Amino acid sequence: MSGDPLERYRRMRDFARTPEPEGEGARPGAGRRFVVQRHRASRLHYDLRFEIDGVLVSWAVPKGPTLDPDVRRLAVHVEDHPVEYLHFEGIIPSGEYGGGDVVVWDAGTWEPVHTDDPAAAVAAGELHAEMHGRKLRGRLVLVRTGTDGERESWMLRHKHDEHAVPGWEPEAHPRSVLSGRTNAEVAEDPDRAWRSDAPAAEAEVSLLPEPLPGEAIDALADLGGSGTWAVFGRRLKVTNLDKVLFPGADGEPPITKRELLAYTARVAPVVVPYLEGRAVNLHRYPDGVEGKGFWHKARPDHAPDWVGAWDNPDAGAGETTTYVVVDEPATLVWAANFGGLEWHPWTSRTTAPEEPTYALIDLDPGERTSWEELLTLARLHRTALEHLGVTARAKVTGSRGIQIWVPVVGGYTFDDTRAWVERLSRTVGKVVPELVSWKWEVKQREGLARLDFTQNAVNKTLVAPYSPRPRPGAPVSVPISWSELDDPDLRPDRWTIRTVLDRLARRGDPFRALLGAAQELPEIT
Repeated sequence: MSGDPLERYRRMRDFARTPEPEGEGARPGAGRRFVVQRHRASRLHYDLRFEIDGVLVSWAVPKGPTLDPDVRRLAVHVEDHPVEYLHFEGIIPSGEYGGGDVVVWDAGTWEPVHTDDPAAAVAAGELHAEMHGRKLRGRLVLVRTGTDGERESWMLRHKHDEHAVPGWEPEAHPRSVLSGRTNAEVAEDPDRAWRSDAPAAEAEVSLLPEPLPGEAIDALADLGGSGTWAVFGRRLKVTNLDKVLFPGADGEPPITKRELLAYTARVAPVVVPYLEGRAVNLHRYPDGVEGKGFWHKARPDHAPDWVGAWDNPDAGAGETTTYVVVDEPATLVWAANFGGLEWHPWTSRTTAPEEPTYALIDLDPGERTSWEELLTLARLHRTALEHLGVTARAKVTGSRGIQIWVPVVGGYTFDDTRAWVERLSRTVGKVVPELVSWKWEVKQREGLARLDFTQNAVNKTLVAPYSPRPRPGAPVSVPISWSELDDPDLRPDRWTIRTVLDRLARRGDPFRALLGAAQELPEIT
């Protein structure tokens, strides 16, 4: 066995995927800190960790610690954690060990009682600790009760002392002592982290990519009708900047190409993770959305050499052979300048075009489908996915519908994801059969909604997050948190290129929870 007390901790984790700290090794010293993390993994539990000899000696407590002296709690001794874990709060990706959301439920200092060597006390099977936390105060006692292989069962209780509180339950106090957030709030906003070394007013920091400097937007505004724009380190020739691309909505002025390019440049760093490494189909409207639109898949010969490309080895006669690949923000700006008002990435990557990385659920309203009925279908899918323990996120389309993206591990075929989504949606459809039609032809659906699983096919695409839609006012397809399905103000075209950036700054990007969250699809019976 390794002499490194963190060897088992590191062996159980892939630090290329999980944001958990790898740790610099044990840090011997007299530190006496503790942390309790509320952890929603496959099951809710609390992780109780004591700083001992430079690591966090840890127990998983299914029902959480309590101040009630008449209650006994099971505690399972788990691997030591690095001291950096004292401040870990965030999301462990699905598929990783302990996948789920974590908050720092309590933190503080502690003192060993009846011993000067707490490591020896743990080895002997009994630890007494005087707690000085925000929630846990007074004497806790841990006693080993049994061993089954590497699994040690312990009993945790609070002594009868001045800090004891009969009937005290941890679930009545769910918020983080660091950020004030609940687990649900952490799960829905993966863009923010807590810096324990910063003042409270500055401790919550954004994890979104750095935005384009304002000077670049000012330079675009100062150009005439055409010119060369330096953007993201590239020089891009931009033309017809004052051309109207979108008519205004609700009495607002129309939207010009200049405004579209400014929006695209601002949002591109957030969008690129959903496009990089994928062929992109562009919906082009070179004369604006009131003119003729058409699909453009081929990378044009006149594209700058820095615009990414992929040659499809399976292209048949008459099919597109070379696609645009948006691997950097400047390429997305180039696409918008080229008239690509809608961005549709493939579900698969160019390295494995026959293997989807997302299973797609497309809630397509019929002529008779009300918005409230579509929300009912989305909420039922939310419930089903939560029941299955599947990580997924929804987005409004900017038009009439709602789409749900489910990240999957490599190895699935499109037949696999299509069949899985069909089983899921047919299960949902049985709950509200009066709202759903399974007919292929629109005319045969009699105005009912379609739960479209057929989008799970090679080169079938759904609109990208934050892509504009070709409608008056330039509405945008916007990722939402699951809880927003219950927001009475939610609408499929609620946000436009003029309003969504403020939302991003305020709420973050809910789809970031999907990045690095590839998972196996559970059986649906």
